[in-house]
Amino acid sequence: MKAAYNQGHTYRDRLTHLGIKSGIKSDINNPIDINNNLGTYADLICNFYASRWPHSSIEDWQQRLSNGEIRCNGSYLEWRRPPWLEEAVPDKWDVIYDNNDLLVINKPSGLPVLPAGGFLEHTLLELLKKQYRADPNGLPKPVHRLGRFTSGLLVCARSSESRAWLSALLRNHQSANGCIKIYRALLQQPAEGSPLLQLKPGIECQLNTPIGLRPHGRLGTIWAAASPQQQGALPASSQLKLIEKQAAGWLVQLTIATGRPHQIRIHCAAAGAPLVGDPLYKLGGQACDQALPGDGGYQLHAHQLQIPLANGEQLNLEAPLPKLLQD
Repeated sequence: MKAAYNQGHTYRDRLTHLGIKSGIKSDINNPIDINNNLGTYADLICNFYASRWPHSSIEDWQQRLSNGEIRCNGSYLEWRRPPWLEEAVPDKWDVIYDNNDLLVINKPSGLPVLPAGGFLEHTLLELLKKQYRADPNGLPKPVHRLGRFTSGLLVCARSSESRAWLSALLRNHQSANGCIKIYRALLQQPAEGSPLLQLKPGIECQLNTPIGLRPHGRLGTIWAAASPQQQGALPASSQLKLIEKQAAGWLVQLTIATGRPHQIRIHCAAAGAPLVGDPLYKLGGQACDQALPGDGGYQLHAHQLQIPLANGEQLNLEAPLPKLLQD
């Protein structure tokens, strides 16, 4: 899919989210009053948006307010973002499995799954809508995410019941529930003091660094390595096995028992061996302030998946490995 402008998008927030003082609350809830007096509330509105969307400064929001992009609509404040250019993305994939309800594809690296990070229409979800709009079995929708530059097995489902069931199953891949998800990755040579330096090919180790939200210069907050004491930190578990030490890096297999955001990238970086080419997660598992989750360069592939079906059968799937992740 070539680079192209989208149709723009309207972001909506309740007026009550602005934290308006009670003395003017009745006024700002009046759509006629606020739209005719946006200047009165300019500081309040721009400070709210700069906090809500820290990728833009207060001055940027003041300019958008002056341009008429921000209006009140009933009890909502709306930012009507004009069309913007979306990058080119791959739009072809191989179907690994399809039983007219579940659809499992081999997602190509570079294709976002859902709208985020500057992508609205150049996503797998929108491509599925176009490709399957006439499918009598219904529209398959993703039940989990893979990072934009993570390739491999991605599960979609047509029925809402299957989506809910699989989403819960894939969030906690404990072997007890019959769900196993295995990745391949290429890591940097582990840093001095890393526990991974003790590994030999075929040997495994457990990675259990909690994952929580941490401050980030461009996004406000981002998922990163956290201490067990951090409020809101989520337990996370990955099992890493060294496959081979190559000139390009360490080839490893990872089996994840939880499905936290960016779990493999964070766990490997926290263990002293970030993914080769990962611009976001550095040694220790913290995020670089100027990088974003959708930035590419790393090699990570969802290789194998075992999931139990509702009829009691076990579904075993595998997506072919990219050349750089083959042993």
